[in-house]
Amino acid sequence: MIVRIMGEGQVELADSHLAALNKLDDELLAEMERGDSEGFRRTLGALLEAVRRLGAPLPDDALEPSELILPGPDASLDEVKAMLRDDGLIPG
Repeated sequence: MIVRIMGEGQVELADSHLAALNKLDDELLAEMERGDSEGFRRTLGALLEAVRRLGAPLPDDALEPSELILPGPDASLDEVKAMLRDDGLIPG
């Protein structure tokens, strides 16, 4: 799966990592619903760090279609809310 982190680039990530990422995505969604901006910031950072750690960065000149687009680390709570689907940022 190709994942784009806005403002950073693309990462190739094995589907086997989706369960771990979905756990963080669920935490992020719950924090957003509670209006917990500190928890939101912490969990968004953890989610993005997990994608970077578990994935392999694609070269800057690679233009692969992204199957998943995640907000950048500086995204606001409102910006992330605008990106949400029914099941969070990550499907599943």
